[in-house]
Amino acid sequence: DICDHLLAEEQKTYCNTLLALRAFCSLHVHDHQQALQDFQKVIEHDSPHPNSCIKALCGRGLIRISGGSHYLTALDYITACQLKMEETIFTIKSYVPWNQRGLLLKVLQEEGQKMLQKKRYLGGSFSLWAEKETGLCRFLTEREDAPGVYQLASLLLELDASDEASRILCADALYQMGCVEEAHKLLLLALPRNPQRSPILARLALLQLKKGFMYDGNQLLKKVIKIGDTSCLLPIMDIFKDEDRKLMQTHCHFRALTILKDKQEDADIKEAIAYLSFAIIASGGYAEDCLLIRARCYGRLGQKKTAIFDFNAILKEDPRNVQALSGRGFIYLALKQQKEAVQDLVSALKVEAGVVIPAILSLKHEARGLITQWLLQHGRTALTELVATKDLSKEETLGDLLVIAKALIKICKDTQCHIFYTDVLIVNGRYEEALEHLHEAFGHSFADDFASARLAVLQLKKRNVPVAAHSFSILAKKDEKELGFLLNFVDAKQQQHLAQVAAQEGNVLIKEYCYEKALGYYTLAVLTSKDNPKYLRKRAACLTHLKKYGKALKDMEKVIQKHGHSSLKTQVEDHCSKGQLLLSMAEEEAAVKEYIEALQLDESMALCSIMNGPGIEILTKTFHKIAQYNFEMQHYEEAWKITDYGLKIDKNTELKKLRTRLKREASSCSIH
Repeated sequence: DICDHLLAEEQKTYCNTLLALRAFCSLHVHDHQQALQDFQKVIEHDSPHPNSCIKALCGRGLIRISGGSHYLTALDYITACQLKMEETIFTIKSYVPWNQRGLLLKVLQEEGQKMLQKKRYLGGSFSLWAEKETGLCRFLTEREDAPGVYQLASLLLELDASDEASRILCADALYQMGCVEEAHKLLLLALPRNPQRSPILARLALLQLKKGFMYDGNQLLKKVIKIGDTSCLLPIMDIFKDEDRKLMQTHCHFRALTILKDKQEDADIKEAIAYLSFAIIASGGYAEDCLLIRARCYGRLGQKKTAIFDFNAILKEDPRNVQALSGRGFIYLALKQQKEAVQDLVSALKVEAGVVIPAILSLKHEARGLITQWLLQHGRTALTELVATKDLSKEETLGDLLVIAKALIKICKDTQCHIFYTDVLIVNGRYEEALEHLHEAFGHSFADDFASARLAVLQLKKRNVPVAAHSFSILAKKDEKELGFLLNFVDAKQQQHLAQVAAQEGNVLIKEYCYEKALGYYTLAVLTSKDNPKYLRKRAACLTHLKKYGKALKDMEKVIQKHGHSSLKTQVEDHCSKGQLLLSMAEEEAAVKEYIEALQLDESMALCSIMNGPGIEILTKTFHKIAQYNFEMQHYEEAWKITDYGLKIDKNTELKKLRTRLKREASSCSIH
């Protein structure tokens, strides 16, 4: 009221002072709108009064805090300090309430830091205004903030000399102004109060490096490492100049390399990691060489997930980085993550195999063996899918397989690797190279059956079918699945020819009682003919001679499944053959069912086949045994059926007696 009365008088004296006082009164009663109007009048007055302007700037700054415009608050207080530091201090101490002073100091510290870091947040109403004032925005971005921040930090220190954050802010501003010695002295004054304060030590270290005192700088960095707060460098790096950050990066990188060269204990590796972390932070977050070394260090310490994080950082910037791809692949290997390891190592091999292969060879025997196994498994799976679908147009896949195969024969001298390489060459149509490699790897004797089979594939290309059939028949006895894979390399016409030649050779060997050799040829005939019943029957007969009844039975089951176009006689004989196999395996009940099936198809043909084997007497006894069992289990219908068909084979006395008993026992129910 007093201010209003004085301002209303005709003779206006001390107008600015009164407006400033009234504005603070309005501010204290939370009338921010009236306070802001008065502060603006003082600031915009034609004849500004310095002390009143300082009060108005300080007051307006307080109002802007409540509006969220913290950056503009900082600008108001910087302007006030530039006008008169002592008056600004007096105004804050006299006019700013205690309950608001702490927030004000915190806001000024944070905004000063942002100015030095070039990370200003232009929030609130200012941001809307600044969109229109593009010229001012450019000015605010490009202007030199350090002197203003220095004055702001000096103000904060006057208000609280013990505040460490304000002292650090002041030192940072001095550094950006080029006053390195003054900044150094200011930080040294703060150090005795808190010798373990990482931000101070880190700044002192960088200043010492800048002045050329490498030893002193390194000792300070060691103290930071000992404290374990490497993250303190993050805000500092936004403040320091490019050349000084580069100096820090180079020094820390060199120190890490020196440590790793001379020592390999866990503690030394951890120290090297800390230096590398400093170097990475100094680089701005991406230093490829440092990230690679640090990832490997984490790997040595068993911190595999952290190592992957560093490799990922490199690959995000450079997806074809061979060192990162292979390094991450090795970490996945240690984690037993097969799919990821193979994917990374194949990608690395595609980029630069000459770097990856020596790295693999440098691993321990167990790890090298596991990589070989996984790469071979991946390659074989991809190759099998490729040849099975007959889609050889996928040049990229073929190229990948060739890269893997070439790497494998350099990593491992195992037979499987050479065979895989040969397979890939054959699929690529490089037959001469494949033949040449076979001779280089296995000589001319080809004692290995798998290698001989590859030679057979190449011989087929020259139409040497009998020789190829011989090699394939040997593989057929050892690994039928492998033979099936190789036959994908052979066209349909050649497979048909192979089937005929193999069957003929098998027939000759059967007559000579060479059943084992005949089995290989018949298996080849079956595979090349896509399970032709004619060849399945021959193989089943051969297996029966070898007393491999289970396998023979499987063949006969396949034959019976394909009965759609077979003659009645053939169907009857097949059921009888299956029945005889089941008898050999003591599967009597199943055998009886097969013979009943044959009798139902054609009784005379079935009886003729039974005469050839196993014979009427043996089979009749089997029928009686199974019928008797069903009778005892009170399965009268099934017992009657078996007895009835058994009597069709032979009028056996025991079967007749059983039928009589069945009639008597089941007289109360209808059996037929």
